[in-house]
Amino acid sequence: MSFLVNLLLGLLFGIGLVVSGMSDPAKVVNFLDLFGTWDPSLAFVMGGAVVVAFVGYRLVLARPAPVTGGEFHLPTQTEIDAPLLGGAAVFGIGWGLSGFCPGPALTALGLAAPGTLAFVPAMFVGMWAARYASGRIGKPSFA
Repeated sequence: MSFLVNLLLGLLFGIGLVVSGMSDPAKVVNFLDLFGTWDPSLAFVMGGAVVVAFVGYRLVLARPAPVTGGEFHLPTQTEIDAPLLGGAAVFGIGWGLSGFCPGPALTALGLAAPGTLAFVPAMFVGMWAARYASGRIGKPSFA
């Protein structure tokens, strides 16, 4: 049951990304180009997402337990440290250079959007490298 719910929610998220234009890297880059061809429409998409997430979290966390799981898994770390700032900087630089962030990149990959065949593998390599550098995974078998 949990797999089906997650699948349906992922499909809903992907459809929302496509409808909002977030899977189009040119639209994202234009949003970030404040002094050129600035396109403010994604600000409304993000604002709507923040409102929906705010209300959703309030409703979900008012429940004693998740609908499809045993307990909530919420972050416990609240401090802002160097790995958090470094990761945010790398994420922002990658988003600005490519026009993709991970969710829309996977959606755009399904749409055969240009650039995704280079971005998505590089994203997975970067995710692996970050985990490897932090010691959260062991040395690769080929090293």
